[in-house]
Amino acid sequence: MTQITFKYIPFKNDAAFLQIKQTEVTEIPFYIVFFYIHVYSAIFVLLSGFTQFNSYLLKKWPLVHRNIGKLYVFTVLFLSAPSGLFIGVFANGGLYSQISFVSLSVLWFYFTLKGLLTIKNKNIKLHKTFMLRSFALTFSAITLRLWKVILVFIFHPSPMDLYQIIAWIGWIPNLLILEYYLYNQSKK
Repeated sequence: MTQITFKYIPFKNDAAFLQIKQTEVTEIPFYIVFFYIHVYSAIFVLLSGFTQFNSYLLKKWPLVHRNIGKLYVFTVLFLSAPSGLFIGVFANGGLYSQISFVSLSVLWFYFTLKGLLTIKNKNIKLHKTFMLRSFALTFSAITLRLWKVILVFIFHPSPMDLYQIIAWIGWIPNLLILEYYLYNQSKK
C-alpha cells in the first residue's frame, strides 16, 4: 500500500489510477481533492489500525493504544470515509460498483463511530467488536487489490467486469469472516 501511495507523490492529476479518471478529474469539482485525501489518509489508517489489535501493546502501553486509536478514528471519520463516499459515487463499473463503494464508506464510518461511542461508554467488548468491523473494512484496501491480481491471473475478465466484482469481494468476505470469528468467540 505504501508503494501504491508513493505513485501519487508528487501531486499530479494524471498519476496511476487517475489516468482512467480524467473525466472526473476535469469535470467534477473537488474530485481530485477528495481522491488525494482518500489516498494519503489510507496509509495512516492501515498502519494505525494494524497496531490496535496487539494485546501486548494494549496491556503494556494503553496510552499508546489510545492515542493511535484516536488517530485512526479521526482519520476514518473526517478524512478516509467521507472522501471514499464522495469518490465512490463516481466509481468505475457503473451503478453496481457505486453502490458497493458507497455502502462500504457508510458502513466504515458507522462501525468506526460506534467503536468510538462504545468506548466512551466504557463498553470494551462492544468497542472491540465495532473496531474489528471497522478495520475489516479498512483492510479492504488490501483485499480488493489481492482479489484483482487473483481474478486477472485466473480468469482475464474485462476491466469493467473486474471492477464490478472486486468492488464487492474486496470487503464483503472480510466482514463475513470477521462475523464468523465473532460468532465463534461468543460461544466460548
